[in-house]
Amino acid sequence: MKKRVFSGVKPTGILHLGNYIGALSQWVSLQDSHTALFCIVDLHALTVRQDPSELRRRTLETFALYQACGITPEKSLLFVQSHVPQHAELCWILNTVAKMSELKLMHQFKDKSKGAPENINVGLFDYPVLMAADILLYDAHVVPVGEDQLQHIELARELARRFNSLFGETFVVPEGKVSARGARVMALDNPAKKMEKTGSQSGYIALTDTPDAIRKKIKSAVTDSGAEIIFDEKKKPALANLLTIYHALSGKAIIEIEGQYKGKGYKQFKEGLGDVVVDFLTPIQKRFSELMKDPGALTSLLEEGAERARSLADTKMRIVKEKIGLVS
Repeated sequence: MKKRVFSGVKPTGILHLGNYIGALSQWVSLQDSHTALFCIVDLHALTVRQDPSELRRRTLETFALYQACGITPEKSLLFVQSHVPQHAELCWILNTVAKMSELKLMHQFKDKSKGAPENINVGLFDYPVLMAADILLYDAHVVPVGEDQLQHIELARELARRFNSLFGETFVVPEGKVSARGARVMALDNPAKKMEKTGSQSGYIALTDTPDAIRKKIKSAVTDSGAEIIFDEKKKPALANLLTIYHALSGKAIIEIEGQYKGKGYKQFKEGLGDVVVDFLTPIQKRFSELMKDPGALTSLLEEGAERARSLADTKMRIVKEKIGLVS
């Protein structure tokens, strides 16, 4: 039997190159070698106040972009997290074996609670436990994530081991998988920060950006001192980030790109990178536009995915409830 892979993205903004290079590109290949489940994690999005109509729209857009990037219902089980109530149910049960001391150590919580800890909601604190429930509910063996999420995967592993120790073998202990290429794409306007869809618009390239917008953002991207096109993450972090994007989307080795632009400056390199990004995104954008013309069809596919996911989740929850003594 194929091993299972599970992952998800929040529908809190349009997907960008960082999402594609760090996550979606992995999903495309993993769906051929694994039994794949990919989710739109809208419950996680609620840790920040959302406009209801925009959240619904972004959820459909995210689903359409999954497909436009090559992650399809024919190869993967695609669904929305909130359509499967067992995610929240298992989260509560895992809360009873998780420790406050563990959650206080989570980097994401510490970073986001700086400055105004009294305004942080319980959902943000408990976010890693819900993420563990997402994964463990489907006995996922592999979880493709960015480097910044590895700590959350380690918590999921620990909760699985702890539950198994307390109640007997129940959950698969998952493994985190970081993409070998561009696992962490940085912001164009600040190479010290990860590219995020909630950051400044000049810092990320959305998968739906127009060619003019793409070239403008790349043209204005931060660069380092000097003019030589070489990959050096310590001395030239901004350029290294741009080279990573070029490599990931063109398939060319870094050393080949360096040779291509030997004796040339940043201007020529950025123009070439702009062409690479535009050429790569054009077919994705065309497919996305086609899919968004029929939101009813997208909704129907998500309903079908949710029905299949609920069946798997219900089977697992029956086992979990029996183990801990809940009457089914």
